[in-house]
Amino acid sequence: MKPTQPLPLSLYIHFPWCLKKCPYCDFNSHEFTGELPEQNYINALLTDLEQDINFFKESRPIKSIFMGGGTPSLFSPDAIHSLLANIKKLIPVDTTAEITLEANPSTFENQKFSEFKSAGINRLSIGIQSFNDSLLKNLGRTHNSQMAMNAGAIAHSAGFNNFNLDLMFGLPEGSLKTSLYDIKTAISLQPSHISFYQLTLEPNTYFHKFPPTLPPDDDIFHTQTICQQHLSEHRFQQYEISAYAQLNKQCQHNLNYWTFGDYLGIGAGAHGKISQQTPDTLYRYWKLKNPQHYLNAAGSDKRMGNCTTVATPELPLEYLMNQLRLTQGFHLYDYQNKTGLPSSSLYPALQQCIDLELLTLNQNHVRCTPQGWNFIDRILEQFFVD
Repeated sequence: MKPTQPLPLSLYIHFPWCLKKCPYCDFNSHEFTGELPEQNYINALLTDLEQDINFFKESRPIKSIFMGGGTPSLFSPDAIHSLLANIKKLIPVDTTAEITLEANPSTFENQKFSEFKSAGINRLSIGIQSFNDSLLKNLGRTHNSQMAMNAGAIAHSAGFNNFNLDLMFGLPEGSLKTSLYDIKTAISLQPSHISFYQLTLEPNTYFHKFPPTLPPDDDIFHTQTICQQHLSEHRFQQYEISAYAQLNKQCQHNLNYWTFGDYLGIGAGAHGKISQQTPDTLYRYWKLKNPQHYLNAAGSDKRMGNCTTVATPELPLEYLMNQLRLTQGFHLYDYQNKTGLPSSSLYPALQQCIDLELLTLNQNHVRCTPQGWNFIDRILEQFFVD
């Protein structure tokens, strides 16, 4: 069954290179030595996008663009300007589109970020993680606390009134005191958005192989609770598990992910999700992860690492695993509209979660309970198809 109306479309662009691979990072990022292949990579991205547009017969306008990594801010403003200008020649981009660039504090310079703004970037996401030098060292970060502070100041001076600061808690040698200091310092830099998420030891990372000592779970939960309260008191409203925004400053790109929208993914290791109404198909795909392999495959079908169709019985889980991250939950009509399935397809798993006091259903609106938000994995287990 197909969605009752076209879904919003976003564009994700992956930049796989970084200054140093962090021990906790499980993203497709690679330390670079020497000179970045800027022009070759920009050319490969544009060819990749053109092929995706043709393959999926895509004509919907782009609602948001997110440049993630890796460290996209390693690229020059000229390269980013060229990329955006040529994207707009290939596919319509809304004049109000949110266009985000991820940035490492080590890469901040006044002139460079002013030029990023002129190139068309209108939102930054800055990987601060902490304002504590000792904790930053434990995380293997390339910046220090002063660089982190400078990044916020430069963002403002470059003309960005919409930027996010990434912060982490539950860190090695971290505590409520260090996390609260990070939150207060971040707020003082006047961002529009703060991402505050717990360090997790992901497979295929250095920290997973050599686990550091982390604070006890009870301490981590207490830290999260106190910091959430402080953010709320300063008008940063939580709208997702780890996302807090000032009024009307939610990340539109991530909201499209979490509300089951569609997105094209270009670049080494980029993922995409596209719903097609003719024929009735939902695609999930990803591109080759190795940067050199990706560059070598530019212009050919080999750039596609994998492309699969999502079976109809899997749609409830696909929808819920993102939608339940949001404080607003979802309306059953939205579920029907975006999956093309009747709300009855959520039963009996939905009722089981209600009985377990993990979800509530009120006037056709489904939300996590306070308890449920801490057990989303358990909720999702109810929707797995054997």
